[in-house]
Amino acid sequence: MIARTLFSADHEAFRDSFQRFMEREIAPFHAQWEDQGYVDRAVWNKAGANGFLCMTMPEEYGGAGADKLFAIVQMEALARGGFSGIGYSLHSEIVAPYILHYGSEAQKAKYLPKLASGEMVGAIAMSEPAAGSDLQGIKSTALHRGDHYLLNGSKTFITNGWHADLVIVVAKTQPDAGAKGTSLLLVERGMPGFETGQRLKKVGMKAQDTSELFFNDVKVPLGNLLGAENSGFVSLMQQLPWERLQIAVTAVASAQAAIDWTLAYVKDRKAFGQTVAAFQNTRFTLAELQTEVQVARVFVDRCIELMLKDELDTATASMAKYWTTDLQCKVMDECVQLHGGYGYMWEYAIARAYADARVQRIYGGTNEIMKEVIARAMGLAAR
Repeated sequence: MIARTLFSADHEAFRDSFQRFMEREIAPFHAQWEDQGYVDRAVWNKAGANGFLCMTMPEEYGGAGADKLFAIVQMEALARGGFSGIGYSLHSEIVAPYILHYGSEAQKAKYLPKLASGEMVGAIAMSEPAAGSDLQGIKSTALHRGDHYLLNGSKTFITNGWHADLVIVVAKTQPDAGAKGTSLLLVERGMPGFETGQRLKKVGMKAQDTSELFFNDVKVPLGNLLGAENSGFVSLMQQLPWERLQIAVTAVASAQAAIDWTLAYVKDRKAFGQTVAAFQNTRFTLAELQTEVQVARVFVDRCIELMLKDELDTATASMAKYWTTDLQCKVMDECVQLHGGYGYMWEYAIARAYADARVQRIYGGTNEIMKEVIARAMGLAAR
């Protein structure tokens, strides 16, 4: 195996610390959370109390001022553990950075410390019933009305939506201007007209609270505009490479976990008088999968290096997202097969990981959209 050189001794010490937190505060309860459809709110508060939220935010706003490698260590640990219900990365590495990069000083001072402590849970509301990967097609509107915006519309597939105290809502402030009329609004739980809909029952990621959100004549103060009016689409495009790289990071970590679980299983399970590992098909299949995951890890680690230097472009991030999530699903399918009938039993980690993996090819922009982005970067425009 190629040794990874990204992480320092401090990163590895943090990995050990977070591993102990997972073993104590997440692992014993995750199956119960899958049954109930959401994690307990306490796991957010405990993460905040231990400094595991918004670590990359500046210390003045409640963070640790850490580099993004600490966040990546956390993402990898959760993925390797199969703890798909925990929405820390979206909260800490998507919602909080939007506020840090585009928010006013008042917004940063008000919201970031509460996100870092776990007092507030954050979400971002892009997808709508008729607009998923097509962010230009959103229908929600936020019309200027004196000292506020009047927000109307609905969102769906919103991660952390059930617990969310603060939601970055993507809406049209100038509906006739297309993408150029899109803005971002900070909407708080309790604002009249803002309602959380049902928790959505998904094929996988069953412990992750994914919800519908409804906005009916919500009066959002002008001071809750995030960034400049009508600049929302540009802001979204600027942040998507990091979001897509996060998906790739978890894809590779999950795939490696699946291989490790399967290795342990085939060495123990016997068929026809020998272990399943003794069959050439098993050995060759796992050798092929490990090779592909190693190749993916090297590419993703290179993307991480580019991201740390602020040089990761949209097309490269799209390549990482599309390739690794396709591979993740392939690895899960092959590993389920090597588990035989037990691979289809929910009590086995591989079965849950198989179900969790499928959405990776959809959210963050479908893999078909990723290919369009890559093709356009190659100078291949659709007619």
